[in-house]
Amino acid sequence: MAWIKTINFADATGRLRQLYERITGPDNNVDNIMMMHSLRPNTMEGHMAIYKYVLHHSSNSLPKWFLETIGTYVSYLNKCDYCFEHHFVGLKRDLMNQERARAIRDAITTDNIEAAPLNTKEVLALTYAKKLTLTPAKMIEDDVKKLRTVGFDDGEILEINQVIAYFAYANRTVLGLGCSLDGDIIGLSPNNSNDPTDWTHK
Repeated sequence: MAWIKTINFADATGRLRQLYERITGPDNNVDNIMMMHSLRPNTMEGHMAIYKYVLHHSSNSLPKWFLETIGTYVSYLNKCDYCFEHHFVGLKRDLMNQERARAIRDAITTDNIEAAPLNTKEVLALTYAKKLTLTPAKMIEDDVKKLRTVGFDDGEILEINQVIAYFAYANRTVLGLGCSLDGDIIGLSPNNSNDPTDWTHK
């Protein structure tokens, strides 16, 4: 499951056990990406906080399915199958349209975002995501101005930016430590956006 030692739920004690109890899913399942942090529970706590506040918070104004789409695309660009598969399930669940979700997935996996059933605003946001993911040093102010021109306000631009930045972190956690999908329940997430302290995965 990983290239470093990890501690499972049954063997966890102290602060690690407390954190695991906050993030468990069915049958005390702990996502493998969270178990990557088990030797340093403090980093797990930081990871969960930023994940919850960036992707699953009631203050976001962009729809959750689209934030999941951004994360799925960034994970594809970073070749992170773990995050891609997890967050595509979230995209599909939140979009509540299986056919459209499949078409978005096909557009992502062929890196042909223009073919996705998305509007001009959404395509441009994903274009911004691609540039920031692959060539971050080439970002210029005009990239933000373009998002503003198609109707995103600056708060929404910040939401887009932070989802991209979070997935850069998550993808590198997974890829750098050999985190696999073995034993995971795909697509669980802390969906109670009204309570930022509720990290339970459902």
